Amino acid sequence: MQYFVEKDSIVRYIWGKSDTILFIFAGAAAEFALNKAVDWLYFTGRLPADPLARLLSTVTYARRIVFSSTEQAHAAIDTMRQIHTAVEQKRGYAIPDWAYRDVLFMLIHYSIAAYELLERKLNVEEKEEVYHVFYRVGDRMGVQDLPPNYTEWLPVRAAHLSRRPARKRLYT
Repeated sequence: MQYFVEKDSIVRYIWGKSDTILFIFAGAAAEFALNKAVDWLYFTGRLPADPLARLLSTVTYARRIVFSSTEQAHAAIDTMRQIHTAVEQKRGYAIPDWAYRDVLFMLIHYSIAAYELLERKLNVEEKEEVYHVFYRVGDRMGVQDLPPNYTEWLPVRAAHLSRRPARKRLYT
């Protein structure tokens, strides 16, 4: 059987520990609050109604991708795409491609950052491996304009961050 993520992959170590997963989602949730297209995530009402269930559902999909055969991982990714497409159809317009990249970029960044915070620094090859796994997820979902490797992703992520966050005036 061919696995979507090889058995000895650093990605399996990262996504195999609950502490790391919680850090990934805590960081991504904090950053996601700055997203200009955050409304699509709240459209169904499921997230505000039960955020813990949404977290567990998302983790379940991630683990089905990371710890499954390529065929099973593709089925999980295809299901995620179908869910997003249904939301887009109900809303009457598409989720912007950059919003999909936002989420993908967060998963890449926080997978690396959480592991490095809790375990050890990753070398460039391991970071490339993390990037490559998420690149394949994004590619399967139809996300456009993904850099071909980790090194080329770094400046794209930096530029993406500099122009993407919503600027909100805080009232006291």
